[in-house]
This record gives sequence, C-alpha cells and structure tokens, in this order.
Amino acid sequence: MTRILIAGYQHETNTFAPSLADWAAFQTGENFPAYVRGQAMVQQLTGLNIPIGGFIDAAMREGWQLVPSAWAGATPSSYVTRDAFERISAAILEDVRAAMVQGLDGVYLDLHGAAVAEHADDSEGELIARIRALVGPRVPIVASLDLHANVTQRMLAQSDGLVAYRTYPHIDMADTGERAARLLRERLRSGRKAEMQAQRLPFLIPLNAQSTWMSPAREVYEALSDIEAQTGCMLSFCMGFPASDFAECGPVVWGHGGSAQQAVERLYARAGEPRQWRPDFLPAHEAVQQALAVAENQSAPVVIADTQDNPGAGGDSNTTGMLHALLQQGAGRQWPGQVALGLLYDPEAARKAHEAGVGAVLELALGQAVPTFTGQSSDPPLQGRFVVRALGEDVCEIKGPMMTGVKVRIGPCACLEIDGVLIAVASGKMQMLDRELFRAVGIQPEQMKLLVVKSSNHFRADFTPIASRVLVAKAAGPMAADPGDLPWKKLSPQTRTRP
Repeated sequence: MTRILIAGYQHETNTFAPSLADWAAFQTGENFPAYVRGQAMVQQLTGLNIPIGGFIDAAMREGWQLVPSAWAGATPSSYVTRDAFERISAAILEDVRAAMVQGLDGVYLDLHGAAVAEHADDSEGELIARIRALVGPRVPIVASLDLHANVTQRMLAQSDGLVAYRTYPHIDMADTGERAARLLRERLRSGRKAEMQAQRLPFLIPLNAQSTWMSPAREVYEALSDIEAQTGCMLSFCMGFPASDFAECGPVVWGHGGSAQQAVERLYARAGEPRQWRPDFLPAHEAVQQALAVAENQSAPVVIADTQDNPGAGGDSNTTGMLHALLQQGAGRQWPGQVALGLLYDPEAARKAHEAGVGAVLELALGQAVPTFTGQSSDPPLQGRFVVRALGEDVCEIKGPMMTGVKVRIGPCACLEIDGVLIAVASGKMQMLDRELFRAVGIQPEQMKLLVVKSSNHFRADFTPIASRVLVAKAAGPMAADPGDLPWKKLSPQTRTRP
C-alpha cells in the first residue's frame, strides 16, 4: 500500500507587524485548528475547508495509507519565533525518520508559503529542504500553498510539485489539497519529477488589488484555467504577501508539465501588466462620509474594510481609527443601532462586560494605540461610556463560504454600544470574514445600514452578497495597504514596491 506522510505549517508573516507568533500561538491555533499531532490529525481535519482536509479526502479515495505527523497554524502576525519553528520542524522530522523505517512513498505538506521565522527568512523552503535531506531524491514531496505565498527558488527546487489556491477570499482551500493529491499521484505514476518552469513578476501587488471577486485578478485566474486546459499543465499564480521583508517576496507564476514553459509565458504575459494592479483607497473619514451618503438611499448595508488593521495580515484588530471616524461624523446618531464594527480585539473590555452583564454601563478606554509602519502610533483608545448590549461564547462556528464548518476561538465576547454604534468586542484575534462573527454577539449584519469589518478581502465572500456597496478605508494601522509605504530592507532591488 502507498504510504504518504502528511503534515502542515501555516503562518502568514508580516515582518512589519508588532506581535510575534510564538509556540503558544500555534498550540491554541487562534483562528486555525489547534496544534495536533498523530492520528488525531485525520480525525480533526477531515472534512474541513482547508487544504489538508481536501488532501485527506482525495488520499482516501486513492486508497493511500496516511502517516499523520503534525499540523500547526497560527494567526498572521510578525515573525515566527525560532522556538516555535524548531518545535514544529522537529516534530515533523522525527515522524519522517520513523516513517522511513517502514518505508515511505511520498510526503504532502500543507503550507502557507509566506512564513518568515526569526532565523529563517524562507522557513517553508527550510522545512522542505530538511525533509528532503532525510527522504533523499526519490521520495516525492508535494505541497499546497496559499494564494499569498512568496514562492522561493528553494521551495520549487526542493519539492516535486507545488500548487496554490485560485480564489481570494480563499474558498477553494480543500480543492487545492485535492489538486496537490492529483499532482502527487501523477508523480508516483511517472516515477520522475515533471518539468517545471517559473517566472517572477518584478513588482509587489497590494492586497486590496488581489481579490478574485474583482478585476483584474478575476480575469487573470480565468486565463490560468483556460491555459491549463489548453496545455495540460498544472499552473499556479501566487500574488504574494507584500509585507514579508526578505529577498524573494513577491508574485510568481509557475507550472508543472511538458508544456510548462509555453503555459507559464502565456500566464505571465496576462498577469504581468503592472497598471492593472493599482487599487483605490479612501481616508477613514471620507469612507464614512461616502458610506453615510450611500446608505440614505439603500436598504442593504454599506460595508467598509478597515484594511490596515486586518488580523489576517498581521494587525492585532485593536486600532480605533474607524471608530473615531464613525463617532465624529455621527453615524450612530443618524442610524442608531444600525452601525456596527468588528471584531475589535480587547480582552479586558470583554472580561469587564461579562462581569457586569447585559444592560450594564461601563467606563472604558476601548482599543489600543499601536506602532505602525509609519513610525507613528495609531489612533488613541476610545474613552467613553459603553452599554453592554449582548454577550457571546468563546467559540464561533463559521458558516460562510470560507472556512465552512471551522470552529474558531474568539474567547468571551460582547456587543458594546456607544452613541448608537455597535462594537463586536472579542478576547481572541479573528478577521471579520464571516457574518457569524457579528451574530455571535447579537448583531444581525443584514439589518445594519453600515458595517465596518477588520479585513482586507476575505470578508467579500460572505458580505458582498448582502452589501449595497463595498469601500476600502485606510485608517492608521500596522498593515500597509500600499506596500510602497513600507520601510523595506531585504527586498530584492529588482522588485518594485508598487506596480
């Protein structure tokens, strides 16, 4: 029986962000499944819309014997600590050594592709290379990657195949795991590594230009599918995570198969036009002004993305710039109880709300001023009197298109109201990518006039269907909407920071 070792290491590293990803972050998982090792991996991760869930399903259909190692994921933040990476690596390598005793036919890795450790800029490439040193050249190593992977030459050279998501928001994660299984199956059948070609785009793409729900990304990925069908190659295009300060940060097109060179050149020509990748942003106050004007004539809510405090990209979800803008312009007075913001990370405020109970009035300094890439701090905490409108539980089950069925730990949470504005406050960091995160504290998003979400693009999958309009705001925060604003030190001089 074909024996395949499976493992995972998921982290998206914003090297300019304030908080490190330590071992505790991977143990709890935060908005990922918690660290798991051994047979429990299969039990806990099967059926989830994450890559390894799709791979497990495909492997079972193939009749492969799975050798589960370790799977670890943590919320995007700054560097993965040396301790955390070495613990994860040591667990996987120990299991690889043990599996080799009985014989091993292949390795599948569920990777993000943009994880930077304190001591290893290309930590996924380092992990693949360490596994390669143990299994030798004949045992295939295949990995799935996030669409935001910063794909390195080492990752491509040390693996037998890499395949990436094609949607942002990421609703095809399990599908990508299945494609990785297909790539591994073909490698096992052929007995040799397929031809691979890759080309790197010479500029960074801002996150807010990357959504496949919009042009140009939508059309680029449609072209990818067309070229793949015409050539028989398996193609991938990673737009990169433009906040990881190391030499090979940036977008890459690559493909596996006999016609890989032709296929990659065609896709590169479609994706490589820089002007198409320039997004529109609004200052916080202007975004609120426009939203209020639109809301006057719409029954469906206007959605504003607080993109520079996105905890899915390294923010801590605790800045207050958008809150201040809402209050200064009287959004809650104009639409009392129909203006909402979330999730705001403030464990102390959530704790006090639970102690006080529904209906209580609390004097709080909500949120936090945090260091930003500009050298200045974000807006000050919001000082005021807040009414506790609702309380929520520690765990919320995601029901929207992204991460369907995954239970995320947001800790004790609450709905606080000030001057007509509802604030979903949580004790755990979680990007507002699903309407259930509002409902967890009694806020019905469909009934709002204005919704502010701490997210860049992942919210679009579940919020666009209910939105009359979507705006992107630049309030002060640690995640630069424009990578050209960042103080890069290690980025290759051949890579422009703006398209």
